[in-house]
Amino acid sequence: MARWIAGLDGCRGAWAGALMDHDDPERFRCGRFESVAALLDGPEAPLVLGIDVPIGLPDRILGGGRTADLAARARLGPARASVFPMPPRASVYAPDYDTAKRLSREGSDPPFAPSIQGWNIFRYVQEVDRLLRDRPDLRPRVHEVHPEIAFQALNGAKPLGLPKKGPLAAQGLGLRRALLAAAGLPEALIAARPPGVPADDHLDALAGLVTARDILLGRATPLPEAPEHDAHGLPVVIWSPAPMTGASFALDSPA
Repeated sequence: MARWIAGLDGCRGAWAGALMDHDDPERFRCGRFESVAALLDGPEAPLVLGIDVPIGLPDRILGGGRTADLAARARLGPARASVFPMPPRASVYAPDYDTAKRLSREGSDPPFAPSIQGWNIFRYVQEVDRLLRDRPDLRPRVHEVHPEIAFQALNGAKPLGLPKKGPLAAQGLGLRRALLAAAGLPEALIAARPPGVPADDHLDALAGLVTARDILLGRATPLPEAPEHDAHGLPVVIWSPAPMTGASFALDSPA
């Protein structure tokens, strides 16, 4: 029986997705999915999904972010800006950005407000939060990941030193493709970017797929080591694949 795994990354109002049969990696499918449920309920019915979206929304935030956000930012070091600290649950469900900022400041200590970049992903956060609260049976299959956490682990736990956007994007994307190949993903899968999916979103979905594989195999690590849970029982944890020891593709280039 096939053991399918999957990765998802938010993509222009939808989701960039990648699925692979763990026991036959040459069997895979990449696509642009309108919803998380569409992938989970699809023909592959993946056992594990690594998704780049915050899961677990505390009612009050202490110390500048969820414990998972703080642990991820500490792990990434100079690349920590890629982790948007999540505000309290009420802020995530606010009807507009000004209200979100107010509710975040009221529900955090020290007070902080979400960035506009954070606000722009709240619709993805809401979708996954509603799905996991409405369908608790999906919770063992859906796990929060972060692409830069994954790529750093695949780079021997060393910073990549190259971004995926901006003037150095071509080099940064090339580095990430090399890391995914070194992690054992088929070249054809890495190259199978679906129409309408930007290159960085496709690679981020593949990073989620690698993390899902390590979760399936029991070798992924949680950030933090002792996850908390929100009031709905959802875990507040970001999963990282096992570090690729002895391999580093880091280049001497500015981030």
